[in-house]
Amino acid sequence: MSRSDSRTRLSSRGRTGNAATAPAVFQAAALLLGYPDGDWPRRPRTVRETVARLPGPEIRLLLSFCDRTEREDPLTLAARYVATFDRSRRRCLYLTYYTDGDTRRRGAALARIKAEYRAHGWLPPDDELPDFLPLMLEFAARVPAAGTALLTEHRAAVEVLRYALEAHRSPYADLLRAVCRCLPGPAPASREEALRLTRTGPPTEAVGLDVPSPFPTRPRPHDEGARR
Repeated sequence: MSRSDSRTRLSSRGRTGNAATAPAVFQAAALLLGYPDGDWPRRPRTVRETVARLPGPEIRLLLSFCDRTEREDPLTLAARYVATFDRSRRRCLYLTYYTDGDTRRRGAALARIKAEYRAHGWLPPDDELPDFLPLMLEFAARVPAAGTALLTEHRAAVEVLRYALEAHRSPYADLLRAVCRCLPGPAPASREEALRLTRTGPPTEAVGLDVPSPFPTRPRPHDEGARR
């Protein structure tokens, strides 16, 4: 994900309310939900400088996350990221896993997302699955109408992840809260309702036949240190 033009892509549309700030929130969350590699301190600073004057509680949630993580040691934050997202099926960043699990139909769901990207002239990296939440958020920031519709289609999975992060007492929960506030329509009233909307939660039965893993397609640089 390119950082050089992140400040431009995070800019306000000049209006007020969730519809105006949603693209900025989506891009900020995409940046902050990515793996915290060597450029980490720059990302929360960029988000803070860009969104600080925008209105709304979703902006305060983004700034709260920045406050909690901006000065944290990058290696510590990287280990926490791995433990939070890469080691738990309850807190998976790959949204079709919540609805399709390790089943054959997940491949079709991934193909549909990739086709939506291509239909709008956007080509994500080849080394990441198209349902990776930061990718979907960046698409929504760049193509707000189609991207917001795609996120809303997968809202139940986003909400399940939000509930899981809240239960884990993770600072990343603030990012999911901010994203959910920008999605149109009513939110699930409870974790149980969100799980029901994802067809009673992630299925665990695999059918074989080249099922994509719900976890990262490439190892994190600090995985070995995180295991210690």
